[in-house]
Amino acid sequence: MTQRVIEMPNLGMGTFRLEGKTAYDSVKMALEVGFRHIDTAQIYGNEQQVGQAIKDSNIPRDELFITTKVWNNKLNKSDFIASVKESLNKLQLDSVDLLLIHWPAPSNDEPMSEYLTELLTAKQLGLTKHIGVSNFTIANLKAAMQTLDAREIFTNQIEVHPYLTNTKLRAFCQQHDIHVTAYMPFVVGKVLSDETIIDIANKHGASPAQVVIAWENANGMTTIPSSTKRKNLEDNFNDKAVKLDEEDIARIDALDCGDRQATPDFAPQWDQ
Repeated sequence: MTQRVIEMPNLGMGTFRLEGKTAYDSVKMALEVGFRHIDTAQIYGNEQQVGQAIKDSNIPRDELFITTKVWNNKLNKSDFIASVKESLNKLQLDSVDLLLIHWPAPSNDEPMSEYLTELLTAKQLGLTKHIGVSNFTIANLKAAMQTLDAREIFTNQIEVHPYLTNTKLRAFCQQHDIHVTAYMPFVVGKVLSDETIIDIANKHGASPAQVVIAWENANGMTTIPSSTKRKNLEDNFNDKAVKLDEEDIARIDALDCGDRQATPDFAPQWDQ
C-alpha cells in the first residue's frame, strides 16, 4: 500500500485552554515565528480570537493549515453543518483544512453513522478540505470504517507523549494509513523536567521541548504543542532539527507509564 502524502505541517500550534487575548496573542506570535498549522476547536471558545489573529497576520490563506473540531452536542443531523458554518464565521474563513469529530461521545447518543455522514457532507459542501477524528480508539476506528472509507480519515488526533506512547492504537492507525496527530506532547510541562529527556537534550545541545518534538516526528506523528511565550514558540519551531538516534528513541519509548492527561467522564474505553 502506498503511504498517503500528508500536506499537514508536522508541527502545529495547539490552542487548548487558551482564551481571549491570550489566545489571540499566542496565535499571532506563533504565526510571526513561522508556524503555519493552527489547531482549535468549538469547545475551546477561542475560534474568534484564532480567526482574528490569522486575519491580522496577512499570511496568504494557501500557506496555512487550520483545524477545528465539532463538539459533542453538535453530533447530529440537525446541528452539525450549522455548527461548522458558525465555526467558519468565527474563524473568518470560507473553509478549514481539517475538520475533526472531537470525541466519539455524542451528547444524545446519536449513532456514529449519523455524525460521520454529516462530517463527510461537510467535506462535500466544501466546508473543509479533509476530515478526521480525535480520541478514537481501535474499536471506534473499526466502527467508523463501517461508515467512512479508511482513506477518508485523514488523521486520528490522540494523546501521545513519552509518558503515554499509545503504541497499539498508533500501530492500528499505521496499518490503515491513518495519520496520527499527537496532542499534549509535553504532558502539561511534566516531561520537560524528566531526567532522561534532559540528558538526551544535553547530548544534542537542544532543549527538552525540541527533543520531545523530535521524538514525535521520528515516530511519524504530527504534534501540536501549545505555548503563550514567544521564546518557547521560537524554541519549539527552531529549524535546527534534532536528529535522535535509535538509542535516544528507545530510551524515550521506555518512559511510557500510562500517564494519561485527557480522560473526561465521557471518554471511550481506552486501548491498553
